[in-house]
Amino acid sequence: MDMASRKPSADYTRPSESELREKLTPLQFRVTQEEGTEPPFKNEYWDNKREGIYVDVVSGEPLFSSKDKYDSGTGWPSFCKPLEPGNIVERVDDKLLMRRIEARSRHGDSHLGHVFPDGPAHTGQRYCMNSSALRFIPKEELEREGYGEYRKLFE
Repeated sequence: MDMASRKPSADYTRPSESELREKLTPLQFRVTQEEGTEPPFKNEYWDNKREGIYVDVVSGEPLFSSKDKYDSGTGWPSFCKPLEPGNIVERVDDKLLMRRIEARSRHGDSHLGHVFPDGPAHTGQRYCMNSSALRFIPKEELEREGYGEYRKLFE
């Protein structure tokens, strides 16, 4: 079973470190577990235009919808708001000598990216995420992957 296959929300969990090292690519592990950042414009989803949802590569919890994705010009997938706000934890990050807001998944505790206050006018937020922290599920595969309740977003 794929790590990010759909489970009831109570079952969204972070696997053990050994399981993560086995299942994730080195880049996915560095980004999600060691708060790394992938290169801009050289990542899987920065220019993905397909309809669907993005889930945490570690836990499978739903995070973002393509309906809220936009081209921020940064080279990373950017969203104006989360699909499921309760699955995103925001914390202050002062690591690079500047204050940023880190976004993490609630159940998987994966580092996803950062939130900036320079997004589209209707929300003002830019959730700048790492593709390596996400798994994209196209709208036509939502039911098969166990995320059928999100199909209505694309009808």
